Amino acid sequence: MLRSFRLGNHKSFAEEQELLLMPAQPGDKRPVVPVTAIYGANASGKSNLLDGLAFMQRAVTNSFARWEVDEGVTRNPFRLCADGGDAASVFVVDLIVDNIPYTYGFTLNDDEIREEWLYSYPKKRERKLFERDGDEIRFSSTIDDIKAKLELVESLTRPNSLFLSAIAQTRLEPLMPVYRWFKSQLLMRPSGYYPFSTRIADRINSSILHSPENRKRFVALLQAADIGITDLHIEETTDPELSVELGTTEELIENKEAAFSQASPAEKEKIKSEFERLHRRRDVLSRRVHQRRMELKLEYGTTSFSLGDESAGTVSWLQLLPMVLEALDSGQVVVVDEIDTSLHPLLTTQLIGLFKDAETNPNGAQLIFTTHDASLLGTILDDEALERDQVWFVEKDTDGASSLYPLTDFKPRKEHNRELRYLGGSYGAVPVLDHQDFAEAVLRR
Repeated sequence: MLRSFRLGNHKSFAEEQELLLMPAQPGDKRPVVPVTAIYGANASGKSNLLDGLAFMQRAVTNSFARWEVDEGVTRNPFRLCADGGDAASVFVVDLIVDNIPYTYGFTLNDDEIREEWLYSYPKKRERKLFERDGDEIRFSSTIDDIKAKLELVESLTRPNSLFLSAIAQTRLEPLMPVYRWFKSQLLMRPSGYYPFSTRIADRINSSILHSPENRKRFVALLQAADIGITDLHIEETTDPELSVELGTTEELIENKEAAFSQASPAEKEKIKSEFERLHRRRDVLSRRVHQRRMELKLEYGTTSFSLGDESAGTVSWLQLLPMVLEALDSGQVVVVDEIDTSLHPLLTTQLIGLFKDAETNPNGAQLIFTTHDASLLGTILDDEALERDQVWFVEKDTDGASSLYPLTDFKPRKEHNRELRYLGGSYGAVPVLDHQDFAEAVLRR
Protein backbone atom coordinates (compact mmCIF):
# COMPACT_ATOMS: atom_id res chain seq x y z
CA MET A 1 0.00 0.00 0.00
CA LEU A 2 1.16 3.51 -0.82
CA ARG A 3 0.45 5.93 2.03
CA SER A 4 2.22 8.99 0.62
CA PHE A 5 4.56 10.16 -2.12
CA ARG A 6 6.76 13.23 -1.87
CA LEU A 7 8.89 14.81 -4.59
CA GLY A 8 10.84 18.01 -5.16
CA ASN A 9 12.85 19.59 -7.97
CA HIS A 10 11.41 17.26 -10.58
CA LYS A 11 10.11 18.73 -13.84
CA SER A 12 7.51 21.40 -12.93
CA PHE A 13 7.68 20.64 -9.19
CA ALA A 14 10.27 23.08 -7.85
CA GLU A 15 9.50 22.86 -4.13
CA GLU A 16 8.70 19.64 -2.30
CA GLN A 17 5.07 18.57 -2.62
CA GLU A 18 3.35 15.60 -0.98
CA LEU A 19 0.45 13.44 -2.12
CA LEU A 20 -1.25 11.93 0.95
CA LEU A 21 -3.29 8.79 0.36
CA MET A 22 -4.65 8.26 3.87
CA PRO A 23 -8.31 8.84 4.83
CA ALA A 24 -9.21 12.32 6.03
CA GLN A 25 -12.74 11.51 7.17
CA PRO A 26 -13.22 11.21 10.98
CA GLY A 27 -13.62 7.61 12.08
CA ASP A 28 -12.26 6.12 8.85
CA LYS A 29 -9.88 3.38 10.04
CA ARG A 30 -8.64 2.27 6.62
CA PRO A 31 -4.84 2.56 6.23
CA VAL A 32 -5.21 4.15 2.77
CA VAL A 33 -7.96 5.40 0.49
CA PRO A 34 -8.64 2.98 -2.39
CA VAL A 35 -8.97 5.68 -5.06
CA THR A 36 -7.17 8.97 -5.67
CA ALA A 37 -8.07 11.33 -8.53
CA ILE A 38 -5.82 14.21 -9.56
CA TYR A 39 -7.29 17.17 -11.46
CA GLY A 40 -5.68 20.16 -13.14
CA ALA A 41 -5.51 22.21 -16.30
CA ASN A 42 -3.49 21.10 -19.30
CA ALA A 43 0.25 21.51 -18.61
CA SER A 44 -0.42 22.05 -14.89
CA GLY A 45 1.90 19.22 -13.83
CA LYS A 46 -0.48 16.29 -13.24
CA SER A 47 1.52 13.98 -15.47
CA ASN A 48 4.77 15.27 -13.97
CA LEU A 49 3.60 14.13 -10.53
CA LEU A 50 3.04 10.59 -11.76
CA ASP A 51 6.25 10.78 -13.77
CA GLY A 52 8.09 11.43 -10.52
CA LEU A 53 6.74 8.18 -9.08
CA ALA A 54 7.66 6.37 -12.31
CA PHE A 55 11.19 7.82 -12.14
CA MET A 56 11.53 6.56 -8.58
CA GLN A 57 10.41 3.10 -9.69
CA ARG A 58 12.91 3.06 -12.58
CA ALA A 59 15.73 4.20 -10.30
CA VAL A 60 15.03 1.43 -7.79
CA THR A 61 14.65 -1.35 -10.36
CA ASN A 62 17.16 -0.24 -13.02
CA SER A 63 19.89 2.03 -11.66
CA PHE A 64 22.28 -0.80 -10.80
CA ALA A 65 21.65 -3.04 -13.82
CA ARG A 66 21.01 -0.52 -16.60
CA TRP A 67 22.41 2.92 -15.78
CA GLU A 68 25.82 3.33 -17.38
CA VAL A 69 28.79 3.71 -15.04
CA ASP A 70 30.10 7.03 -16.35
CA GLU A 71 26.85 8.72 -17.41
CA GLY A 72 25.77 10.16 -14.06
CA VAL A 73 22.04 10.44 -13.36
CA THR A 74 19.54 11.29 -16.08
CA ARG A 75 17.03 13.40 -14.16
CA ASN A 76 14.66 16.26 -15.02
CA PRO A 77 15.04 19.08 -12.49
CA PHE A 78 12.94 22.26 -12.44
CA ARG A 79 14.48 24.50 -15.10
CA LEU A 80 12.70 27.82 -14.66
CA CYS A 81 14.94 29.10 -11.88
CA ALA A 82 18.67 29.72 -11.76
CA ASP A 83 19.56 27.04 -9.20
CA GLY A 84 17.18 24.27 -10.33
CA GLY A 85 19.95 22.37 -12.07
CA ASP A 86 22.27 22.61 -9.07
CA ALA A 87 19.79 21.69 -6.34
CA ALA A 88 19.14 18.05 -5.46
CA SER A 89 15.95 16.26 -6.50
CA VAL A 90 14.12 14.37 -3.76
CA PHE A 91 11.80 11.35 -3.88
CA VAL A 92 10.20 9.71 -0.82
CA VAL A 93 7.47 7.10 -0.28
CA ASP A 94 5.68 5.82 2.80
CA LEU A 95 4.54 2.23 2.27
CA ILE A 96 2.88 -0.66 4.03
CA VAL A 97 4.32 -4.00 2.90
CA ASP A 98 3.24 -7.24 4.59
CA ASN A 99 1.58 -5.15 7.34
CA ILE A 100 4.85 -3.35 8.17
CA PRO A 101 5.18 0.41 7.48
CA TYR A 102 8.31 1.59 5.64
CA THR A 103 9.78 4.94 4.66
CA TYR A 104 12.18 4.94 1.72
CA GLY A 105 13.71 7.88 -0.10
CA PHE A 106 16.72 9.36 -1.82
CA THR A 107 18.14 12.63 -3.11
CA LEU A 108 20.29 12.98 -6.21
CA ASN A 109 21.86 15.46 -8.58
CA ASP A 110 23.14 15.15 -12.15
CA ASP A 111 26.18 13.17 -11.07
CA GLU A 112 25.31 10.90 -8.17
CA ILE A 113 23.02 9.67 -5.43
CA ARG A 114 23.62 12.07 -2.55
CA GLU A 115 21.47 10.49 0.16
CA GLU A 116 19.40 7.33 0.54
CA TRP A 117 17.54 5.87 3.51
CA LEU A 118 15.23 3.03 4.45
CA TYR A 119 13.35 2.70 7.76
CA SER A 120 10.79 0.19 8.92
CA TYR A 121 8.29 0.55 11.77
CA PRO A 122 7.48 -2.89 13.20
CA LYS A 123 5.25 -2.53 16.25
CA LYS A 124 5.21 1.25 15.58
CA ARG A 125 8.88 1.63 16.55
CA GLU A 126 11.38 3.06 14.07
CA ARG A 127 14.08 0.68 12.87
CA LYS A 128 16.89 1.99 10.68
CA LEU A 129 17.68 -0.54 7.96
CA PHE A 130 20.28 1.63 6.25
CA GLU A 131 21.32 5.23 5.69
CA ARG A 132 23.56 6.49 2.92
CA ASP A 133 25.44 9.76 2.71
CA GLY A 134 27.40 9.85 -0.54
CA ASP A 135 29.72 6.83 -0.56
CA GLU A 136 29.20 6.05 3.13
CA ILE A 137 26.50 3.48 3.95
CA ARG A 138 25.50 2.68 7.53
CA PHE A 139 23.54 -0.49 8.31
CA SER A 140 21.28 -1.58 11.12
CA SER A 141 23.07 -3.54 13.83
CA THR A 142 20.39 -6.23 13.51
CA ILE A 143 21.60 -7.38 10.09
CA ASP A 144 25.22 -8.13 11.00
CA ASP A 145 24.68 -11.81 10.25
CA ILE A 146 24.81 -11.06 6.51
CA LYS A 147 27.89 -8.87 6.68
CA ALA A 148 29.68 -10.63 3.79
CA LYS A 149 26.86 -9.96 1.37
CA LEU A 150 26.53 -6.38 2.58
CA GLU A 151 30.24 -5.91 1.92
CA LEU A 152 29.78 -7.20 -1.60
CA VAL A 153 26.75 -5.00 -2.29
CA GLU A 154 28.37 -1.88 -0.83
CA SER A 155 31.47 -2.40 -2.97
CA LEU A 156 29.30 -2.79 -6.08
CA THR A 157 27.14 0.27 -5.44
CA ARG A 158 28.25 2.98 -7.87
CA PRO A 159 27.84 6.72 -7.19
CA ASN A 160 24.95 6.79 -9.71
CA SER A 161 23.30 3.58 -8.47
CA LEU A 162 20.86 3.23 -5.60
CA PHE A 163 21.97 0.91 -2.82
CA LEU A 164 18.49 -0.64 -2.80
CA SER A 165 18.87 -1.43 -6.51
CA ALA A 166 22.22 -3.13 -5.88
CA ILE A 167 20.81 -5.06 -2.91
CA ALA A 168 18.22 -6.66 -5.18
CA GLN A 169 20.91 -8.40 -7.22
CA THR A 170 21.79 -10.56 -4.19
CA ARG A 171 18.18 -10.91 -2.96
CA LEU A 172 19.28 -9.71 0.45
CA GLU A 173 16.61 -9.99 3.14
CA PRO A 174 15.28 -8.14 5.15
CA LEU A 175 15.85 -5.28 2.71
CA MET A 176 13.95 -6.82 -0.21
CA PRO A 177 10.28 -6.07 0.65
CA VAL A 178 10.50 -2.44 -0.49
CA TYR A 179 12.37 -3.37 -3.67
CA ARG A 180 9.75 -6.00 -4.47
CA TRP A 181 7.02 -3.41 -3.94
CA PHE A 182 8.55 -1.18 -6.61
CA LYS A 183 9.21 -4.15 -8.88
CA SER A 184 5.85 -5.93 -8.75
CA GLN A 185 3.33 -4.00 -6.65
CA LEU A 186 3.44 -0.67 -8.50
CA LEU A 187 1.75 -0.85 -11.91
CA MET A 188 2.24 2.29 -14.02
CA ARG A 189 0.42 3.27 -17.21
CA PRO A 190 1.68 6.57 -18.67
CA SER A 191 -0.43 8.94 -20.75
CA GLY A 192 -1.04 7.95 -24.35
CA TYR A 193 0.58 4.55 -23.86
CA TYR A 194 -0.79 2.16 -26.45
CA PRO A 195 1.70 -0.71 -26.79
CA PHE A 196 1.88 -3.07 -29.72
CA SER A 197 -0.79 -5.76 -29.81
CA THR A 198 1.84 -8.38 -28.91
CA ARG A 199 2.58 -6.57 -25.63
CA ILE A 200 -1.09 -6.29 -24.70
CA ALA A 201 -1.57 -9.93 -25.61
CA ASP A 202 1.49 -10.90 -23.58
CA ARG A 203 0.11 -9.27 -20.44
CA ILE A 204 -3.35 -10.74 -20.97
CA ASN A 205 -1.87 -14.18 -21.58
CA SER A 206 0.49 -14.20 -18.60
CA SER A 207 -1.94 -12.82 -16.03
CA ILE A 208 -5.35 -13.91 -17.33
CA LEU A 209 -5.63 -16.70 -19.87
CA HIS A 210 -3.42 -19.26 -18.09
CA SER A 211 -6.07 -19.45 -15.38
CA PRO A 212 -9.55 -20.68 -16.42
CA GLU A 213 -11.09 -18.74 -13.53
CA ASN A 214 -9.32 -15.50 -14.48
CA ARG A 215 -10.23 -16.01 -18.12
CA LYS A 216 -13.93 -16.20 -17.22
CA ARG A 217 -13.68 -13.00 -15.17
CA PHE A 218 -11.76 -11.19 -17.91
CA VAL A 219 -14.23 -12.10 -20.66
CA ALA A 220 -17.15 -11.22 -18.36
CA LEU A 221 -15.65 -7.74 -17.79
CA LEU A 222 -15.24 -7.28 -21.55
CA GLN A 223 -18.88 -8.19 -22.02
CA ALA A 224 -20.02 -5.99 -19.11
CA ALA A 225 -18.32 -2.97 -20.71
CA ASP A 226 -20.84 -3.13 -23.59
CA ILE A 227 -18.17 -2.83 -26.31
CA GLY A 228 -19.41 -5.78 -28.36
CA ILE A 229 -16.73 -8.31 -27.45
CA THR A 230 -17.79 -11.88 -26.72
CA ASP A 231 -14.44 -13.70 -26.55
CA LEU A 232 -10.73 -13.57 -27.43
CA HIS A 233 -7.90 -15.91 -28.37
CA ILE A 234 -4.12 -15.61 -28.26
CA GLU A 235 -1.40 -17.56 -30.08
CA GLU A 236 2.00 -17.72 -28.44
CA THR A 237 5.53 -18.94 -29.09
CA THR A 238 8.46 -19.26 -26.66
CA ASP A 239 12.25 -19.55 -26.98
CA PRO A 240 13.57 -22.48 -24.88
CA GLU A 241 17.23 -21.71 -25.71
CA LEU A 242 17.03 -18.34 -23.94
CA SER A 243 15.50 -20.02 -20.91
CA VAL A 244 18.47 -22.41 -20.66
CA GLU A 245 20.95 -19.54 -21.03
CA LEU A 246 19.15 -17.60 -18.28
CA GLY A 247 19.42 -20.54 -15.90
CA THR A 248 23.14 -20.91 -16.62
CA THR A 249 23.72 -17.21 -15.98
CA GLU A 250 21.91 -17.35 -12.64
CA GLU A 251 24.09 -20.30 -11.57
CA LEU A 252 27.23 -18.32 -12.44
CA ILE A 253 25.99 -15.40 -10.33
CA GLU A 254 25.44 -17.67 -7.33
CA ASN A 255 28.95 -19.10 -7.72
CA LYS A 256 30.47 -15.60 -7.82
CA GLU A 257 28.59 -14.64 -4.65
CA ALA A 258 29.90 -17.70 -2.84
CA ALA A 259 33.48 -17.04 -3.96
CA PHE A 260 33.53 -13.35 -3.02
CA SER A 261 33.76 -13.72 0.76
CA GLN A 262 36.82 -16.03 0.48
CA ALA A 263 38.63 -14.07 -2.24
CA SER A 264 41.72 -11.91 -1.87
CA PRO A 265 41.43 -8.12 -2.48
CA ALA A 266 42.78 -8.51 -6.02
CA GLU A 267 40.42 -11.39 -6.75
CA LYS A 268 37.48 -9.41 -5.34
CA GLU A 269 38.03 -6.66 -7.91
CA LYS A 270 37.93 -9.23 -10.69
CA ILE A 271 34.81 -10.86 -9.24
CA LYS A 272 33.08 -7.48 -8.97
CA SER A 273 33.64 -6.84 -12.67
CA GLU A 274 32.33 -10.27 -13.62
CA PHE A 275 29.44 -9.94 -11.17
CA GLU A 276 28.21 -6.74 -12.78
CA ARG A 277 28.55 -8.14 -16.31
CA LEU A 278 26.57 -11.25 -15.39
CA HIS A 279 23.80 -9.20 -13.78
CA ARG A 280 23.44 -7.10 -16.91
CA ARG A 281 23.23 -10.26 -18.99
CA ARG A 282 20.63 -11.77 -16.66
CA ASP A 283 18.56 -8.60 -16.90
CA VAL A 284 18.54 -8.75 -20.71
CA LEU A 285 17.73 -12.45 -20.81
CA SER A 286 14.91 -12.09 -18.26
CA ARG A 287 13.19 -9.58 -20.52
CA ARG A 288 13.68 -11.57 -23.72
CA VAL A 289 12.84 -15.06 -22.52
CA HIS A 290 9.36 -14.03 -21.35
CA GLN A 291 8.41 -12.12 -24.48
CA ARG A 292 5.81 -13.93 -26.54
CA ARG A 293 5.07 -13.52 -30.21
CA MET A 294 1.33 -13.45 -30.28
CA GLU A 295 -1.58 -12.15 -32.27
CA LEU A 296 -4.63 -10.99 -30.36
CA LYS A 297 -8.00 -11.39 -32.01
CA LEU A 298 -11.40 -10.33 -30.79
CA GLU A 299 -14.57 -12.13 -31.79
CA TYR A 300 -17.93 -10.46 -32.44
CA GLY A 301 -20.30 -13.37 -32.79
CA THR A 302 -18.75 -15.53 -35.53
CA THR A 303 -16.57 -12.77 -37.05
CA SER A 304 -12.98 -12.20 -35.87
CA PHE A 305 -11.14 -8.86 -35.80
CA SER A 306 -7.54 -7.98 -34.99
CA LEU A 307 -6.67 -5.45 -32.32
CA GLY A 308 -5.79 -2.94 -35.03
CA ASP A 309 -9.45 -2.85 -36.06
CA GLU A 310 -10.61 -1.74 -32.62
CA SER A 311 -11.36 1.73 -31.28
CA ALA A 312 -9.02 3.58 -28.93
CA GLY A 313 -11.53 3.00 -26.13
CA THR A 314 -11.54 -0.76 -26.67
CA VAL A 315 -7.73 -0.85 -26.74
CA SER A 316 -7.59 1.23 -23.55
CA TRP A 317 -10.04 -1.09 -21.78
CA LEU A 318 -8.12 -4.19 -22.90
CA GLN A 319 -4.92 -2.62 -21.65
CA LEU A 320 -6.33 -1.64 -18.25
CA LEU A 321 -8.20 -4.84 -17.39
CA PRO A 322 -5.19 -7.13 -16.74
CA MET A 323 -3.68 -4.49 -14.44
CA VAL A 324 -6.99 -4.04 -12.63
CA LEU A 325 -7.64 -7.74 -12.06
CA GLU A 326 -4.04 -8.33 -10.97
CA ALA A 327 -4.24 -5.42 -8.54
CA LEU A 328 -7.58 -6.45 -7.06
CA ASP A 329 -6.30 -9.99 -6.52
CA SER A 330 -2.93 -9.01 -5.03
CA GLY A 331 -3.44 -5.60 -3.42
CA GLN A 332 -1.29 -3.72 -5.93
CA VAL A 333 -1.23 -0.01 -6.78
CA VAL A 334 -2.41 0.93 -10.29
CA VAL A 335 -1.31 4.37 -11.52
CA VAL A 336 -2.95 5.66 -14.71
CA ASP A 337 -2.29 8.98 -16.42
CA GLU A 338 -5.43 10.38 -18.10
CA ILE A 339 -7.70 7.48 -17.23
CA ASP A 340 -10.62 9.09 -19.04
CA THR A 341 -8.83 9.00 -22.42
CA SER A 342 -11.20 7.19 -24.79
CA LEU A 343 -13.32 5.78 -21.95
CA HIS A 344 -16.94 6.79 -21.38
CA PRO A 345 -17.53 8.42 -17.94
CA LEU A 346 -19.94 5.64 -16.97
CA LEU A 347 -17.28 3.02 -17.71
CA THR A 348 -14.67 4.98 -15.75
CA THR A 349 -17.13 5.17 -12.84
CA GLN A 350 -17.58 1.39 -12.86
CA LEU A 351 -13.80 0.94 -12.85
CA ILE A 352 -13.48 3.26 -9.84
CA GLY A 353 -16.27 1.35 -8.13
CA LEU A 354 -14.34 -1.92 -8.32
CA PHE A 355 -11.63 -0.39 -6.11
CA LYS A 356 -14.05 1.34 -3.71
CA ASP A 357 -16.12 -1.81 -3.12
CA ALA A 358 -14.62 -3.88 -0.28
CA GLU A 359 -16.15 -7.04 -1.76
CA THR A 360 -14.36 -6.68 -5.12
CA ASN A 361 -11.26 -5.17 -3.50
CA PRO A 362 -10.61 -7.28 -0.37
CA ASN A 363 -6.81 -6.92 -0.49
CA GLY A 364 -6.46 -3.14 -0.33
CA ALA A 365 -5.60 -2.39 -3.96
CA GLN A 366 -5.33 1.28 -4.93
CA LEU A 367 -6.16 3.22 -8.07
CA ILE A 368 -4.38 6.55 -8.62
CA PHE A 369 -5.17 8.51 -11.76
CA THR A 370 -5.17 11.90 -13.43
CA THR A 371 -8.25 13.13 -15.26
CA HIS A 372 -10.09 16.08 -16.79
CA ASP A 373 -13.49 14.41 -16.35
CA ALA A 374 -15.34 16.81 -14.05
CA SER A 375 -18.43 14.57 -14.04
CA LEU A 376 -16.58 12.21 -11.69
CA LEU A 377 -16.71 14.97 -9.05
CA GLY A 378 -20.50 14.85 -9.09
CA THR A 379 -23.14 12.19 -8.60
CA ILE A 380 -23.33 9.44 -11.20
CA LEU A 381 -26.00 6.75 -11.02
CA ASP A 382 -27.21 8.16 -7.67
CA ASP A 383 -23.81 7.77 -6.03
CA GLU A 384 -20.65 9.84 -5.54
CA ALA A 385 -17.97 8.47 -7.83
CA LEU A 386 -15.27 10.12 -5.68
CA GLU A 387 -15.29 10.93 -1.99
CA ARG A 388 -13.95 14.23 -0.66
CA ASP A 389 -10.62 12.81 0.52
CA GLN A 390 -10.06 11.08 -2.82
CA VAL A 391 -9.58 14.25 -4.88
CA TRP A 392 -6.41 16.34 -5.37
CA PHE A 393 -5.57 19.29 -7.59
CA VAL A 394 -2.39 20.45 -9.35
CA GLU A 395 -1.96 24.10 -10.30
CA LYS A 396 0.92 26.13 -11.75
CA ASP A 397 1.90 29.52 -10.36
CA THR A 398 3.19 32.52 -12.33
CA ASP A 399 6.75 31.15 -12.12
CA GLY A 400 5.73 27.91 -13.82
CA ALA A 401 6.04 25.82 -10.64
CA SER A 402 3.38 23.22 -9.80
CA SER A 403 1.71 22.94 -6.41
CA LEU A 404 -0.42 20.08 -5.09
CA TYR A 405 -3.38 20.40 -2.73
CA PRO A 406 -6.45 18.34 -1.71
CA LEU A 407 -10.16 19.05 -2.12
CA THR A 408 -10.51 18.77 1.66
CA ASP A 409 -8.68 22.12 2.00
CA PHE A 410 -11.93 23.74 0.81
CA LYS A 411 -14.10 21.88 3.36
CA PRO A 412 -16.78 21.02 0.77
CA ARG A 413 -20.26 20.28 2.07
CA LYS A 414 -22.31 17.30 0.99
CA GLU A 415 -24.89 19.53 -0.72
CA HIS A 416 -22.24 21.32 -2.79
CA ASN A 417 -22.20 20.59 -6.52
CA ARG A 418 -18.49 19.88 -6.73
CA GLU A 419 -18.54 19.41 -10.49
CA LEU A 420 -19.93 22.91 -11.12
CA ARG A 421 -17.74 24.46 -8.43
CA TYR A 422 -14.62 22.98 -9.99
CA LEU A 423 -15.53 24.09 -13.51
CA GLY A 424 -16.42 27.51 -12.12
CA GLY A 425 -12.94 27.90 -10.64
CA SER A 426 -13.83 27.61 -6.94
CA TYR A 427 -11.09 25.04 -6.39
CA GLY A 428 -8.56 26.45 -8.84
CA ALA A 429 -6.66 24.04 -11.12
CA VAL A 430 -8.65 25.08 -14.22
CA PRO A 431 -7.45 27.02 -17.27
CA VAL A 432 -8.24 30.74 -17.47
CA LEU A 433 -9.97 31.07 -20.84
CA ASP A 434 -11.75 33.88 -22.68
CA HIS A 435 -13.69 33.29 -25.91
CA GLN A 436 -12.70 36.76 -27.12
CA ASP A 437 -9.04 35.71 -27.12
CA PHE A 438 -9.83 32.69 -29.28
CA ALA A 439 -12.02 34.69 -31.66
CA GLU A 440 -9.40 37.41 -32.11
CA ALA A 441 -6.74 34.79 -32.80
CA VAL A 442 -8.84 33.23 -35.57
CA LEU A 443 -9.80 36.59 -37.11
CA ARG A 444 -6.27 38.01 -37.00
CA ARG A 445 -4.72 38.53 -40.44
